[in-house]
Amino acid sequence: MIETIRQTESAIASAKTVANEVLSNAFLNAKVDNAETDARIKYPSYKSFDEFVDVERLKSLDGYITEKIKERIATKTEEYFLNAYRLETDSPHQPGAREIWLSRPKVVAPSVYNDLDKTEIWERTEDAENFSLLMDFVETLPFKAKGRMLIIYDDAPRSVPAHRDHLDTDVCYEFIWFRTKLIKPFYMLNHKTNEKKYVESYSTWFDSVNQYHGVDPYNGFSFSFRVDGVFTDEFRKRIPKPTFNVASTPSLWASLEG
Repeated sequence: MIETIRQTESAIASAKTVANEVLSNAFLNAKVDNAETDARIKYPSYKSFDEFVDVERLKSLDGYITEKIKERIATKTEEYFLNAYRLETDSPHQPGAREIWLSRPKVVAPSVYNDLDKTEIWERTEDAENFSLLMDFVETLPFKAKGRMLIIYDDAPRSVPAHRDHLDTDVCYEFIWFRTKLIKPFYMLNHKTNEKKYVESYSTWFDSVNQYHGVDPYNGFSFSFRVDGVFTDEFRKRIPKPTFNVASTPSLWASLEG
């Protein structure tokens, strides 16, 4: 009887926690939706980084990385991509795409997103050693320090529902998303107009707060990468800065360049 009461109390507490999280996220989402952005910014948008990346070297890694990921799949030690701040709350939190973490934080935090810019707490994983040619390429990117590094892949036609990465317009994480082929149907979405813009470049930086992003199903094997860190001082000088809503920085840059 006592054990049954404890289980019931635990279930009630868990339900309350989930309900509070839903209400909190709804409030923060509404706050983001109403956040002001620079009038010059157009959504959906992304800033291509192909001019700053050795695209030919990146493309040359396709076969190598494909083989390495398939070797990893064979070990059945896969981790799943989690989709927290979804546009449609009834869309799956775990849509099926998988991840390979090439770095991890040295200490456990309530949320990885609290520490993306704290590069000093991140360290390479054993998987990074297995993707040595990819890691050599990462060293050519315009970062003075790197934090989270991961591969996201799928071998089935599943979507990644439209989502935001976090809900703080005062934070803009510096990262590069990139891929070896242009096959992954990755898009930015202006949910207010329902306009969708597919990424047509091999590499990009984008506003992951004021707009949503996601992936349509692709009938085949596809993968992409994301490296978070701190851009070099020289590279930062290229970036136009908004006077408010810092999260919109990539879209301001993209919009100013047309």
